Amino acid sequence: MVSVIIPTLNAEAHIHNLIRALQEQSVSCEIIIVDSSSSDNTVAIAESYGTKVIKIKRKDFDHGGTRNLAASNAKGDILVYLTQDAVLKDSKCIENLIKPLTDPMVATSYGRQLPRMNANPVEKFARLFNYTDEEALKGIDDLPKLGVKTFFFSDVCSAIKKKNFEEAGRFPDRTIMNEDMFLAARLLQKGYKIAYSPSAAVYHSHDYPLSVQFKRYFDIGVFFSRNKWIRDLAKPGKEGVEYLKEEIRYLIADKELKWMLFAISEAAARFLGYRLGFFEKSFPLWLKKRISYNKNFWEK
Repeated sequence: MVSVIIPTLNAEAHIHNLIRALQEQSVSCEIIIVDSSSSDNTVAIAESYGTKVIKIKRKDFDHGGTRNLAASNAKGDILVYLTQDAVLKDSKCIENLIKPLTDPMVATSYGRQLPRMNANPVEKFARLFNYTDEEALKGIDDLPKLGVKTFFFSDVCSAIKKKNFEEAGRFPDRTIMNEDMFLAARLLQKGYKIAYSPSAAVYHSHDYPLSVQFKRYFDIGVFFSRNKWIRDLAKPGKEGVEYLKEEIRYLIADKELKWMLFAISEAAARFLGYRLGFFEKSFPLWLKKRISYNKNFWEK
């Protein structure tokens, strides 16, 4: 049985279509909504479809802990995680997502994220760069070749065997971000593999302003500061520089030169945010709250 877990907050604009798409999948799914005290009709809509709804206080939301709570209430032996704004491309998305899990050494898989039709060129490149059309299988032996990309894994659209999920210790109960990378690293350490299944595709992209990118990468820096064991395993190299080079080539080839300044500025915002986040222990709490994207994390 497959249990689909979706954390929600004011998801009224998305939840109708997402639940309908899940009900039309070629694989039958239990649908679990874990809602952080939405102020719109998210809960009423979800309940009208007969889905299981778990309600939590907004202040109690945590990227890892909330997903663990939902997993504890799931009946399936395969857990599928989606975000509320992911749009399934077709009716075989879940089927293709869980297909690699038939291999006993594959613990988890993740799907392809395609840019929305109205995504800007910088965001389109990000999706095309990180989510290619080629299948992939990653193990701990790929660290020398892939570096930190070995742990790249996204629970925007992912599936994991529940027994492997429990064996790896589940998501961290309290984390500011990157709960999916944490779990991936634990699974790889135990000798399991991660599959990338591009045939399981969702439309998912965000045109974040520079201020939001800075705050998000501050949080990513905080994550690595508090989980240095992942950095030590991966030994991050020049991934950011290579990404920017490829992005500039893409914008030139696509004749989107007006976006080059934004792309460079965004790279600078991400780098600065990450570096500040990595050294967050040097900053007072009030400042960290101000420049963090996930402000709720600092309240706990």
